[in-house]
Amino acid sequence: MTIRNLLMAALLAAPVVPLATMAAAQDVPGIEICTVEKDMVRRTSCLQSNIDFLKKTATQAAVDSQRKIDAANRQIEALKATVAALQKSVEELQAAQKKLQPAAPAKDDAAKDAPKDATKDESAGAKK
Repeated sequence: MTIRNLLMAALLAAPVVPLATMAAAQDVPGIEICTVEKDMVRRTSCLQSNIDFLKKTATQAAVDSQRKIDAANRQIEALKATVAALQKSVEELQAAQKKLQPAAPAKDDAAKDAPKDATKDESAGAKK
């Protein structure tokens, strides 16, 4: 008896499934070919539907484009701030390097001159 009930339920449900999928497919928005319609009311309705779809699509594209532009502008501003900070750091490092450079050659010159003076003193002492 239960097998018979299952078969009946399957037979009753089988025709309903394709109808449900066909109804969903008709609700997909998009451009329709309106020249097939013979009745002017239906043709006008079809054209209006196409216009509404195109307006909605264009508006959505404009909003998406503006969001992308705004995000790119924010990223550009952040990168400009980063570049400015890096330029400041480079300038500070260059200034510190310039301060250290004159002091370092003076030490090197003194170290170079010292051995020459020492050799002159030694040679003068050897001549005496």
